[in-house]
Amino acid sequence: MKIFRSYLKFEMASNNYRLHKRVGYGKFIVMSFKENLLKKIKINQAAKQVTVSIGPIDSGRRIDKKIMRELLETAGYHFQKKRDLELYIKDVEVEKTRIVVLDNDLAIYNTSVYDVAMRKSPTVKEMMNPFNVVKILKDTDVVMSKKEDSVKAIEKECIANLDLSFTATDIDDIVNDGRASLDNAYADGVIECMDLFAEILNYRSAPAAFGIRHHKIIGRLVRKETGEDLFGPMVLYSLIHNTLKLVEQQVGSYDKGKIQFIQNVAAGKETAAMEGPDVFQYLKSAALKLEAVSK
Repeated sequence: MKIFRSYLKFEMASNNYRLHKRVGYGKFIVMSFKENLLKKIKINQAAKQVTVSIGPIDSGRRIDKKIMRELLETAGYHFQKKRDLELYIKDVEVEKTRIVVLDNDLAIYNTSVYDVAMRKSPTVKEMMNPFNVVKILKDTDVVMSKKEDSVKAIEKECIANLDLSFTATDIDDIVNDGRASLDNAYADGVIECMDLFAEILNYRSAPAAFGIRHHKIIGRLVRKETGEDLFGPMVLYSLIHNTLKLVEQQVGSYDKGKIQFIQNVAAGKETAAMEGPDVFQYLKSAALKLEAVSK
């Protein structure tokens, strides 16, 4: 996560990146769809990392505060130390606002800074007041969410700042980058292109039954009540041979014959529906069709 952390800290600390980013003193440029989509992917990855770090009360696990701080800053929260609490405040100009307490509970409050401090870290004098005792023991009147639900809420706020609308030209930019990466055997570039299309098309990484060594595989995934995974269309990229292939059909995880067919396609023993740069064109068409339907 070191690469992600440094990228997030440098690129996303500002709460003003919906349309622009700073490129020099007093200078801003309009950010591309690709840049915004990459940021969304990184936000999703960060939220997942924080969620994984959350454990039961008796687990001894500690929330990943470093990544959570970066997400909070990205969402426009402002740090304030109050007593022994690490608070992140949404709007410092008003008394009552959303406040995140950065501890293992990760509660989001909708109240004042003083009220949070009194409930979470009361003084002896405050505990002598019976009205305060009720508030200290019961916080459901001001707590909006905790733990995983709070991570989801902050993740949603981060993404809300991004302009994720796109045009055919935006998709062409991704296709051209992917094509150039494939032509130059630049695996990281091909994988980035696949990740971008996976985000647009809601494709998923291949389930275990469809995994092939030294391949990056994405596709549409449907999970049936029986436990069977239906996977496809799918895109297969060989990290060793720098080949990109499309299997257009949907295959069930219980269908061993079809799974063998996919493995044969990857090995070059069967013919793929499409190969090479044409696969990116297929993904482009799917993305534009999806956008047209959603309008």
